[in-house]
Amino acid sequence: MMHQSDKDLKIEVKVDESVATGTYVNFSNISHSPEEFVLDFIFVHPAPPPGFGKLMSRVILSPSHAKRFLLGLKQNIEEYEERFGKIDFRANGDESGRLQ
Repeated sequence: MMHQSDKDLKIEVKVDESVATGTYVNFSNISHSPEEFVLDFIFVHPAPPPGFGKLMSRVILSPSHAKRFLLGLKQNIEEYEERFGKIDFRANGDESGRLQ
């Protein structure tokens, strides 16, 4: 999500080759303190039970940036669903709606 002042801001972003390909995750955990939000992105290997998980990335945000991130993600999900249809986040059989 871009704010009016962000549109005028020009930042050259350098991307390390190891980061450019991205990282797949299938589980996440979010925690917070008064000063920050911590987003853990985890890959849970499904087999064999009990399986195992590996923390792939931890992102720490200030509360104001976490809110901007939420608004930007919401906007992108709305655009995605407009183009491709509603996302069924319970398709994996988890009816609780918990974050995965």
